[in-house]
Amino acid sequence: MPDASTLGMALRERRERTRPEQVGVVGHGRRRTGGLRREELAELAGVSTDHLKRMEQGRRHPSPGVLNALARALRVSRAEYEHLCTLAGYAPVEGQVPRRLSPGARRLVERIESTAVCVLDATWTVVGWNRAWEALACGAPSLHPREGNIPWRVFVGQGGRVMRSPGDDARFRRLLVAELRAASTRYPEDEDLASLITDLQRASAVFAELWANTPTAGQHDSRMLLQHEDLGQIALDCDTVHIPDGDLRAVVFTADPRSADADADDEHFGR
Repeated sequence: MPDASTLGMALRERRERTRPEQVGVVGHGRRRTGGLRREELAELAGVSTDHLKRMEQGRRHPSPGVLNALARALRVSRAEYEHLCTLAGYAPVEGQVPRRLSPGARRLVERIESTAVCVLDATWTVVGWNRAWEALACGAPSLHPREGNIPWRVFVGQGGRVMRSPGDDARFRRLLVAELRAASTRYPEDEDLASLITDLQRASAVFAELWANTPTAGQHDSRMLLQHEDLGQIALDCDTVHIPDGDLRAVVFTADPRSADADADDEHFGR
């Protein structure tokens, strides 16, 4: 359920952290703080000062249009805008999961050559990767249309070359469910996402139970064992980095530099 009080606090904190010059406001007179005045933000967003005051106090819930206008006036990042939408119980304006690499994510993939990296969208579907990831063959071929979706592989796949310890596996499964739940909140009009969640609930009793228990996301980092046809079994650390532009995640696969796995990895990629 939307939390007007938490949303109001977030709007007020963001306004007070925004310097007038950041949003094109010329300051007049002495200021008690360096942030925007309430009347200045109200004018930028096209709402009354009293209406904004009530919103910040949690006594008035903004409409999607007003929230969008406030976000534009404050010039918040995509991630901040989505956070405000989540607090308000609304989908972002687009209502659809971005499924393309942002320019920054594309540069990241292109510039990192010797370390395996893949990029996932908000549904944890692979949308980009580099040659090292391809050589590592983290993604086993499959005829299923959802072969690129990590939750589908983990909950429905018939096993494979990736193994995790019971503790890591349980944490990773809770993470995936929490991430899909958060994505469904941000993109409630995305039919493909809704279909994925429905299919997962039908195909996996474990997923359905976790979904019903609404787990919260924990650490994104984990360790796995990969059975590689050339390198044998290697241990890899999986570190996830959030990319706000495009609501993407970059997963970086590395071996402990002191381990034999790292030596095999280096030899395989010619490092």
